[in-house]
Amino acid sequence: MNTQQILIDVVILFAGVFGALMAVYYILKGDIQRFFNLKTIELNKETRAHILPLRLQAHERLIIFVDRINPANLLVRLHQQGIDLATLQAGILSEVRAEYQHNITQQLYVDAVTWGVVRKLKDDTIGMINNAVQGLSAGSNGIELSKAILQHMATIDENPYDLTLALIKKDIARLF
Repeated sequence: MNTQQILIDVVILFAGVFGALMAVYYILKGDIQRFFNLKTIELNKETRAHILPLRLQAHERLIIFVDRINPANLLVRLHQQGIDLATLQAGILSEVRAEYQHNITQQLYVDAVTWGVVRKLKDDTIGMINNAVQGLSAGSNGIELSKAILQHMATIDENPYDLTLALIKKDIARLF
């Protein structure tokens, strides 16, 4: 046999093998895709089963956070008889920041919009406290700060803390 005939036979053999492999692939293509899709679905179900409790726990933590930074609850928890203005302000701001830092990782498990609202609520709470202090005279005490904050909260049409809680609850409802 000559070299040219061997090359032609090899090319024909490879073309035949390639054609056979392509035919098998097209015959089994649907089965192969279904297999990988089922594996993906199984992984998603398994992943969701492990992540769902973490997501629920994150929402629970955020509900506690919102409740704890609500000025009505903060003032009851931090107010002491005869507390001066600067001490109460520092205590409130420290408490809000500490609660936020304690819950910062919860953003991994909640909707980005929900986390943004929670973060804005924290910033607005700090701003409200600082604005209330600026609106008081130099000789004011903690009781006057508490009154100013609660009066400001009474003037707001829709309580932002209640609205944030409602948003968190909607986020929870979307999980199911």
